[in-house]
Amino acid sequence: METAEISNHVIRLHRFDTVIVGAGAAGLNCAVHLHEFLRQAGVNQPQRLIAVVARGIELGASRMSGSDKQTYYKLGTRPDTPDSAAAFAASLTAGGACHHDLALAEGISSLCEFYHLSRSGVPFPRDVMGAYVGYKTDHDPGERATSAGPKTSRYMAQCLQREVQAAGIPMFDGQEAASLLVRGEGADRRIIGVACLDGTAGPPGRDFAINVFLCRHLVLAAGGPGELYETSVYPAGQMGLHGLALEAGLAAENLTEWQFGLASTLFRWNVSGTYMQVIPRIYSATADGSDEREFLTEAFPTMRQLAGAIFRKGYQWPFDPQRVENYGSSLIDLLVFNETSCGRHVFMDFRHNPRGPSALGPFCLADLDTEALGYLQAAGAMQERPIDRLAHMNAPAIEIFAEHGIDLARQPLPIAVCAQHNNGGLAVNAWWESSVPGTFVIGEMAGTHGVKRPGGSALNAGQVGGLRAAEFIANAGGAAQAADEPWEQIQGQVEQVLGRLDGALAPKPGRRPGEVLAEIRQRMSAAAAHVRKEPDIRRALDEAVALRCRLEQKHLAAGPGEELVQAIQARHLALTSVACLKAIWEYLRQGGGSRGSYLVASQAGREIHPGLIDGQTGRPLRYLPENESLRQSILRLRYDAAQADLFSCQNISPRPAPPAPTAFEPAWADFREKRIYSRLPGCI
Repeated sequence: METAEISNHVIRLHRFDTVIVGAGAAGLNCAVHLHEFLRQAGVNQPQRLIAVVARGIELGASRMSGSDKQTYYKLGTRPDTPDSAAAFAASLTAGGACHHDLALAEGISSLCEFYHLSRSGVPFPRDVMGAYVGYKTDHDPGERATSAGPKTSRYMAQCLQREVQAAGIPMFDGQEAASLLVRGEGADRRIIGVACLDGTAGPPGRDFAINVFLCRHLVLAAGGPGELYETSVYPAGQMGLHGLALEAGLAAENLTEWQFGLASTLFRWNVSGTYMQVIPRIYSATADGSDEREFLTEAFPTMRQLAGAIFRKGYQWPFDPQRVENYGSSLIDLLVFNETSCGRHVFMDFRHNPRGPSALGPFCLADLDTEALGYLQAAGAMQERPIDRLAHMNAPAIEIFAEHGIDLARQPLPIAVCAQHNNGGLAVNAWWESSVPGTFVIGEMAGTHGVKRPGGSALNAGQVGGLRAAEFIANAGGAAQAADEPWEQIQGQVEQVLGRLDGALAPKPGRRPGEVLAEIRQRMSAAAAHVRKEPDIRRALDEAVALRCRLEQKHLAAGPGEELVQAIQARHLALTSVACLKAIWEYLRQGGGSRGSYLVASQAGREIHPGLIDGQTGRPLRYLPENESLRQSILRLRYDAAQADLFSCQNISPRPAPPAPTAFEPAWADFREKRIYSRLPGCI
């Protein structure tokens, strides 16, 4: 470690070959595999060349997110059902706007990584013969899904962290990434390090310190930008680093494609799977809990149809505009959204079955449709109350709420339609290398998913991405060695970071960082959630661009400690919001309609249900169906400060999967000579 002092601030300089930013399941897996590959290559003490840098090792989506039985989607392991990587890839690309080479890579390495997790200690269930058992999840044509329970991704992160620590790889906690350091322009641009506000000495004061991590290879694994939305099931504080990456020159793809679904708002947790399959009562009330209303019964003609829609919401959990007509399961999301938009609160009540007027008929398990009844009978879940059915089918789903002081047997659970996952992100090739050579993006930060993805496929993608990036770095990155960039190469950029932070701390009137973050979240939830309108998106984009420009021209007014951290976050999240809104605007401008997990509302579209009223017009809510021609196009963005909206856009075609080798010997020679590690096209 080297040190320097600038303007009374200590700068600590660390040099590594590879720096991994993010300590979730994807980043930790990459560190484990990179250490393994370097050791196999004969590198002495490879742990000294790798660093994991994180804002909070115990924070993030891997540690703090889940559902009833959090799904891991993998290649099929049923002994009586054949599966293939090609079939797996076909499921991932079925919704369109997805690169086929990425989907095939995720299928090919799926079981390799799944078995690695199992050996690491993640308790995926097996039967008496040793087969890993599974079930069907959303957008899944088979039964590829499995689970270790509500805390699957937490187990993954914990087990992988033990492997990282056993390897002796250093982990730097409490580091708030403030800037990515670059050199060169155009095709010669490289990211050579990351400058972080050091929080290890306690809340940063006016004499804050900066850690600079220089590297020859950078892996971004900091998760999705969950704090973009006010109504969100992401862990609080989940920021991502998209704004910093975009500013440093990385291209982004599919930022239009978010996933939304019903989730608990008291404790942020998805209410998918068993929570819905036990068919709880769902009702609304005023803020004080009075004036209970069975609002769902007003939209369904029979109790049988209502109960069937609630049941199917379990494995059709993400909001899907293709399931809103004809009393589909996603009609429930829109009805819930209508209630919360009117200021009412919506609750799931596991103490009671659905209720309704006498004309609708009483709830009765024996009257359920064939699918729902057969599932509950097979599970032995024919108990009288939803809470009893839930306890029988999935007791850990109750326990996870009990750990947070919520007793589902005694109190209703407040819910809303929440932002849950970003299917887009930074563009990568099939080695998960970004548009800037030497920088890799894995996990949710990587834009590897298309319009629709099977539930749990993100966990598989994060593991495979970490494996692929580590393999490429170890075999195509040249001799592993610590970065040797001179201090003079980065001094000016570090001084810019110091100037922004000192400027935020200078006594003056101005907007507080928390206010800016709240403005971003409110704007995104109002305009760019699961119901979108072209005029609202244009207005929101103009406001977001104006905010970003103001932040570049005038410092925020921050105090020391957490507010200084928020000043960093507000700046890069503001740019992320511009990028997402610009992508959505461009998609709508091209005639894009409702797809994935969002509905494009327009009076020129089709009516969904006479009871669904557009709050802005007072008329029935109508929507534009999907423009299926755009499935063969991916929207790519690049930061360009000269553009009025700060980003340039282009449509690219999804990359095909490369042909399989036709003969063993040539493929073997390519592997021996490391020709397989050529830099793949498509991302530059």
